[in-house]
Amino acid sequence: MATARVLRIGILCFDDVDELDLVGTHEVLTTWAERSPLRPEVITFSADGAGVRCAHGLRLLPDTSADDVGVLHVLIWPGGPGTRALATDPLHLAWARTMRERTPLLAAVSTGVLALAAAGLLAGRPATTRRDAFDELVGYDPTVLADTEARFVDDGDTVTSGAGSAGMDMALHLVSRLENLEAATQVRFRLQHDPVPT
Repeated sequence: MATARVLRIGILCFDDVDELDLVGTHEVLTTWAERSPLRPEVITFSADGAGVRCAHGLRLLPDTSADDVGVLHVLIWPGGPGTRALATDPLHLAWARTMRERTPLLAAVSTGVLALAAAGLLAGRPATTRRDAFDELVGYDPTVLADTEARFVDDGDTVTSGAGSAGMDMALHLVSRLENLEAATQVRFRLQHDPVPT
């Protein structure tokens, strides 16, 4: 009998998402999923299940839609120019608040953090984002404790990171949290990614 998949990780896709923020995080997590005895499931989804055009022209077809993604244990917002539209969309912000209520762990890469701040999900909490987006971050919520030095910040049920390869570091950290440091180290070696997971 196959082992049931109980750990489900969703990565949100949207137009003008940054390729590296999404694909780098996905690569870390799926490399882990292929080898982990936990058998985590990594799912990509867009609001309506349709394909998205990324910030640098790559086109991606997600696995499913937000309505059909089901129960998630981890939900990740990548960054990219498209996050500004999300951060000003009342429907998306209401959805984010609903997902906060039923998802144990939220994570965001780069400017994906702006959507969490705009939804009020980082109020009074430490967070980081891409280097040139801190003014925007505190503009959405002045109470956010912006960490301008960290590559990622783990605040329990919310984890945020800087851009690009910092998102991969955050994903390795998630592997370490969800399984163990040895699993994260194995993924790092497999991907030849230098930072040591914590």
